[in-house]
Amino acid sequence: MNNIQRLQARMVEAGCPALLVTHLANVQWLTGFTGSSGFVVLTTEQGVFVTDSRYAIQCQEQVRDLPTAVYANPVKLSDFLAQQARDLGLSQVAFEKNHVVYGTVEEWQAAFGDIALVPGDDLISALRMIKTPDEVARIRKACALADKCLEHVVRMIQPGVSERDLLLEIEFFFRRQGSKVSFEPIAVSGIRSARPHATASEKKLEVGDFVTLDLGCIVEGYISDITRTFVVGEASARHREMYDQVLKAENACVEALVVGANGREVDALARQILDEKGLAKYFGHGLGHGIGTLVHDAGRLSPTTDQPIEAGQVWTIEPGVYIEGFGGVRIEDDVLVTENGPERLTHFPRELMVLPA
Repeated sequence: MNNIQRLQARMVEAGCPALLVTHLANVQWLTGFTGSSGFVVLTTEQGVFVTDSRYAIQCQEQVRDLPTAVYANPVKLSDFLAQQARDLGLSQVAFEKNHVVYGTVEEWQAAFGDIALVPGDDLISALRMIKTPDEVARIRKACALADKCLEHVVRMIQPGVSERDLLLEIEFFFRRQGSKVSFEPIAVSGIRSARPHATASEKKLEVGDFVTLDLGCIVEGYISDITRTFVVGEASARHREMYDQVLKAENACVEALVVGANGREVDALARQILDEKGLAKYFGHGLGHGIGTLVHDAGRLSPTTDQPIEAGQVWTIEPGVYIEGFGGVRIEDDVLVTENGPERLTHFPRELMVLPA
């Protein structure tokens, strides 16, 4: 069963006769299309993929399981979508209410005329969370390339190298491998490593700095996301205590990521372990998120999210401790949930690496 058929079965269960899919991540998941403008009008039995003339050739190459329809100026998208709905004999179409702004709905309704547009529930996110073997294979490739990037870049971590130097080398590495970054890499050092999502600066690495690298790439439409923290030259007792406790939390949470668990409980485990050393108060973000065609894909592991853990999901596990004026540690891996337990997809060493000055 392909992804279109999976969604059609879900539409039948939900009593949704027709759906207009506009969120690009959902369109890509359904069709394999990687361009910047794509739409799907889908019923429980048939459908059509819509794009503009810029992608007339690309959609023929990438979209295999649906007929394609291409429009060009002076035809308007809203009119073209309405025509596809008429051609499918529809009287009502649900749209993705979490991804369409009100003004767009007004424009569409004017074009659709007597075909009613109704806000639709999210039928796709839960499906996207359960990866097919092909999707897992692509994520594996992206994770393997991220591991290789860290192996390459770690050689540069020494006094006098700037954060921006590290950032650029990460981007260059992926480009040279025929890939690209899945998000702007994070390369921060010293007291700046206490900023979980800081932008790389011209600050140069110094002896005694924590250095955090958070990076990922895209391979065949699917992404990886890995974080490692290093120490330059010499690690103090405080460095080691922080790092060891974050690593203890990361290892325990990976082991706890089993079928039948709840993400909220796994997140709580991380905080419990960090609190053994009084560090939980320095962990402000959630434990992890789903990955797939997006770096922050469907699903969250956090104190506020009721998230059942199921086979086929792929999660990041990324506990962190960030102490203003001193520095921060984050260790992150991508983990596949299987019926036989969790499987790490990223494999770069997790033990503390103190790099020679």
